[in-house]
Amino acid sequence: MSLTQTIELPNGVKYEQPLGLFINNEWVNSVDGGSFEVINPTTEKVITSVQEASEKDVDIAVKAARAAFEGEWSQVTPQDRGRYLNNLADLFEKNRLLLASVEALDNGKAVSEAQGDVQAAANVFRYYGGWADKVHGKVIDTAPGKFNYTKQEPVGVCGQIIPWNFPILMWSWKIGPAIATGNVVIIKSAEQTPLSALVAATLIKEAGFPPGVINVISGLGRVAGAAISAHMDIDKVAFTGSTPVGRMIMKAAANSNLKKVTLELGGKSPNIVFDDANVDDAISWVNFGIFFNHGQVCCAGSRIYVQEGIYDKFVEAFKARITKNVVGDPFHPETFQGPQVSQLQFDRVMSYIEHGKQEGAKIECGGGRHGTSGYFIQPTIFSNVTEDMKIMQEEIFGPVASIAKFKTLDDAIRIGNNTTFGLASAVHTTSLATAIDVSNRLKAGTVWINTYNALHHQLPFGGYKESGIGRELGKAALANYTQTKTVCINLAGGKD
Repeated sequence: MSLTQTIELPNGVKYEQPLGLFINNEWVNSVDGGSFEVINPTTEKVITSVQEASEKDVDIAVKAARAAFEGEWSQVTPQDRGRYLNNLADLFEKNRLLLASVEALDNGKAVSEAQGDVQAAANVFRYYGGWADKVHGKVIDTAPGKFNYTKQEPVGVCGQIIPWNFPILMWSWKIGPAIATGNVVIIKSAEQTPLSALVAATLIKEAGFPPGVINVISGLGRVAGAAISAHMDIDKVAFTGSTPVGRMIMKAAANSNLKKVTLELGGKSPNIVFDDANVDDAISWVNFGIFFNHGQVCCAGSRIYVQEGIYDKFVEAFKARITKNVVGDPFHPETFQGPQVSQLQFDRVMSYIEHGKQEGAKIECGGGRHGTSGYFIQPTIFSNVTEDMKIMQEEIFGPVASIAKFKTLDDAIRIGNNTTFGLASAVHTTSLATAIDVSNRLKAGTVWINTYNALHHQLPFGGYKESGIGRELGKAALANYTQTKTVCINLAGGKD
């Protein structure tokens, strides 16, 4: 099949969409000639078909990556690694509208939000480009006549598996720290959203990267993803996605070559509003915390706890606020919430809404399909939700908010921690003492105070408990892609 297709987007952007696998700086067909369809979630129609990587294609990509790691890439200076990442950042900014438009096409997010993702991705590349020549070891003095030092060395060939909710942003989160520290990568996009990752791959060669350093493949999780997880010549696997799949990847890694694993997994994050909070500000952030990106956010503030003194006022004001969330075509400039990513995800979210109804939670607004075509769901608020309800315990990954009231600060801590997850959380209060006390006691990797979804490339992000292993972003992410070598030199000669 052809390796490109001309596509004209609803906003008038016309471009050449790559359809192949990007291996060793070349576009190739899959070995077996397999392909799969990509569906537009706004129209439910097929956009195109892309090449589907099999286990054989993963093996070819790994061989290319290994050759690069042990060959040309091993001779590239840290300064040049940083330069390549900065070049990639420049190219992302230059192609911001194109990348965002493709993201909107196959993911369904609003173009305005997608442009923010592209800029954030460029910022990630630039940030890690700055780190490339600043990864240092240490000299450790143990005794006279001894010279000891440590080196931070790259792990090697890294398999990276990214999700469908932030395709282009997660592409940068994975590639940035891996490349900065001297690794090579095979990155697999989600089968629901392969298009923007492939467009981004066209920029790799232009940015100056040698062949085999960054390989981008499309494929099914159960095939290509499984092959990456179990491959004996992949040294490390990084995954962002659901907790059940994370368990499978960890098991496959353990059963193969015991490769290093980092996992950024699910969440059921508490968003706690105290009586003394600025209610208008809190509602604005709570709305953003759950309905941003159609609720398809691992750290979404889906469990909303409001202190009893302002509970009724909050619920009424929150209902009024979400009527301002424009649901519709992602290419319309006013759209805030587009469709869910797929029929499967639409059905999954709707099933949770039905569970909420059956369990006795009260629907304050929403609860149904929006429109007659596309995977659109009305922004939905459940109130009077109890802790044992499915909608309060399981990750829904959609525009569904569950609200309950609490009495005391200790109550808020207890119910906030009453989950197997621990990715993020938030506290809304005007009391600094309350903010610090609660943030210290919540078991979550991130605590936001009077804000939500405030992610930044300098700040580590990751979870406690079943929300993952390791940290993305910030200096902390470098540890995912380096290993420490200790060198001990006996300057004195003979044995002590």
